[in-house]
Amino acid sequence: MTNMPFPPEQPVPSGPPVAPWPDSTTRVLDAPPPTASPYTHIPAPPLPPTTPPPVNPVGSAPSGSRSSGGKIIAGAALAALVVGGVGGFAGATVANNNAPATTSAAIVTSGGTTNAGMSRPADGSIAAVAAAVSPSVVKIEARNGSSGGTGTGFIIKDDGYILTNNHVAAAGGDGGTLKVQFQDGSTASAKLIGANADYDVAVIKVEKTGLPAVKVGDSNLVKVGDTAIAIGSPLGLEGTVTAGIISALNRPVTAGGEGEGTSYINAIQTDAPINPGNSGGPLVNGAGEVIGINSAIASLGSSSGGQSGSIGLGFAIPIDTAIRLANELISSGTSTTPIMGVKLNMGAEKATISEITAGGPAEAAGMKSGDVIVKVDGRAVGSNTDLVVAIRDHKPGDSVKLTIERDGDTEEVTLTLGSQKG
Repeated sequence: MTNMPFPPEQPVPSGPPVAPWPDSTTRVLDAPPPTASPYTHIPAPPLPPTTPPPVNPVGSAPSGSRSSGGKIIAGAALAALVVGGVGGFAGATVANNNAPATTSAAIVTSGGTTNAGMSRPADGSIAAVAAAVSPSVVKIEARNGSSGGTGTGFIIKDDGYILTNNHVAAAGGDGGTLKVQFQDGSTASAKLIGANADYDVAVIKVEKTGLPAVKVGDSNLVKVGDTAIAIGSPLGLEGTVTAGIISALNRPVTAGGEGEGTSYINAIQTDAPINPGNSGGPLVNGAGEVIGINSAIASLGSSSGGQSGSIGLGFAIPIDTAIRLANELISSGTSTTPIMGVKLNMGAEKATISEITAGGPAEAAGMKSGDVIVKVDGRAVGSNTDLVVAIRDHKPGDSVKLTIERDGDTEEVTLTLGSQKG
């Protein structure tokens, strides 16, 4: 036996990096900070060429290829934001303004499966879950000129509505094209119905009926240790199934890149392998119910000489939030984001209010500039990102109980969330 040297150990991220900030201590969401971290949106593999390309040297990239290039910061990193403050942000929703309103019936959750049924794969095998769900999963090709990429989506209504990530479908808007490939290999053109960049959610539609829609679960019933199954098209390999468990819940994650808005996700974390091209695909429980949309991964990245694909840290958007947005997008082409009506002090270590919006929800609740928010509905808030993610886990009109520190005292305030749309 020939002795082979072990490969060098790869550096492991010590924790969520904190992005450097410009001099100003208060920032708004439409001016996000630069980020530099090993965490990324799941990149889109390059598109196949429409015509045979010239022969390239082995290892060179096809010309015109594009990936999202997005960055992600998980944990207690700082976030530049206005939660419904004066001036607001440039719009919570990126929508197809030409999309007509529809009376299509709303999607509802199944109520979810609890206890052992949630963790145990249907019929005792992951194969049974894959067989049940895979016909509802599609490969998405977004193209805009010579640029674009591929990703994943899943059918949420039998009359052609498909749910995916904004960063998968965005290239198909503004003069771009979207093509969907189904499990049987057939394809169809799709149109962008609407998208919410704040949540990284998009709805597209094909002109087909009788399609197999997924069974929507209840992400509020998900527990750490439950079975997690990811289905998608990593590197364009449609129909790929991987499995693991739910590793953590309520993981504050922010994602965004150059030219993109910043999305805030109250993420489900999984160790099911997720790779480039899995974006927009379903995360499924052991009962074959969709509990999340795969959206981001942590990666060591090429800059550190490490592995650029899955390292067992994947993040999904909870399906309850995604379905609320999908119903709004389908009915009107736009969607709403809950707001507090405050600006936050980005120079503070904690979630500290720097300005109250006149006539907004925070003013109505009696909040003041300088208040420090330490809990939302009993959930600890340690940073601005934690606060935004906790608020966006709700919907407009919800009442939230805030625990605040003011002048050395701790108080509780009940606030009814406002609404903002693009």
